[in-house]
Amino acid sequence: MEGLTFEFTGDIWHWGGPAPYHFITVPEDASAQLRDLSAALSYGWGVIPVRARIGDTEWTTSLFPRDDGYALPVKDAVRRAEQLAEGSVVSVIMEPTRSP
Repeated sequence: MEGLTFEFTGDIWHWGGPAPYHFITVPEDASAQLRDLSAALSYGWGVIPVRARIGDTEWTTSLFPRDDGYALPVKDAVRRAEQLAEGSVVSVIMEPTRSP
């Protein structure tokens, strides 16, 4: 999937439960493309490894399946580095990576 890049804007939302975390919802069109490729991208449980960038901060994580789409986890270190909080609207550049 080399060269497959997604760029989108979304707001950061907080999920409180059992392990609190912050996410950005991947838009429907990108989620549909990822779903079509999930057999080749996922390493299990439907999660898809990605490299993401917000501002000057890049990190690796895995997309979580959610409501027929995907949610991008935003690490606390990323939120601190980019001075983001719940409700912040951000531009994301994201690309799938090889399964571990």
